[in-house]
Amino acid sequence: MSDALFKQLSMVLLDVDGVLTTGQVIYDDAGREIKVFDVHDGLGIRLLMAAGIRVGIVTGRSSMALKHRCDNLGIKLLKDGVRDKAAALASILKETGIAAENTAFVGDDLPDLPIMRRVGAPIAVGDAHDAVKQIAVWTTRAKGGCGAVREVSERILKARGDWEPLLKKLFP
Repeated sequence: MSDALFKQLSMVLLDVDGVLTTGQVIYDDAGREIKVFDVHDGLGIRLLMAAGIRVGIVTGRSSMALKHRCDNLGIKLLKDGVRDKAAALASILKETGIAAENTAFVGDDLPDLPIMRRVGAPIAVGDAHDAVKQIAVWTTRAKGGCGAVREVSERILKARGDWEPLLKKLFP
């Protein structure tokens, strides 16, 4: 796949379970949900935002763990508890003024198909369902929750020519 598609991106939207996490759901004895996020993915998100790329979340589930992670990373665009991801995308595009063809979505499973069919750069994580991989323009080597979002971030930033300048600026 050519990096030309990634050069035009202004926004990256992410699923959560299976993309930012491994997809496992863990509950403690009090019934609170626990999510494990990869710090490398977090830095990748921060790098995208530092380059002026909007980052948002579109997920079918809601959790306080996710809200805390978004607060920590500075992600303001959060659509959780979403049943219709295509409708959520339409709302986001209207809200941000960013075109679908300038948007990427990173997904892993069947509920992600409707949104992936409508963005300019549908991306699958390495352990995504085969149907998701079939419509993706690119599939990461890394599995969801294990650095896949960081891999996406680096690929986009390198395609746009932002990688080296960001490294020099942020890590002199």
